[in-house]
Amino acid sequence: MEDWQKRFGARVRALRKERGLTQERLAVDAEIDLTYLGGIERGRRNPTLSVIVRIAEALQVSPSAIFDYDPTTDAEV
Repeated sequence: MEDWQKRFGARVRALRKERGLTQERLAVDAEIDLTYLGGIERGRRNPTLSVIVRIAEALQVSPSAIFDYDPTTDAEV
């Protein structure tokens, strides 16, 4: 079974790094706690839909783009 939390977190991390953002900057822009974002990126947190949307907006992508993950081209889980 796919571990969607880890997959989602890896994609958030990859997109954040592509944009040259720190975790702190992304957390501020998405209006979420820095430790919560760290947990999301590590696949230990299960964000709500509203948090997913805020992260996507802060990364300037659609929410679906975060789920569009190919482990052969994106960051490792």
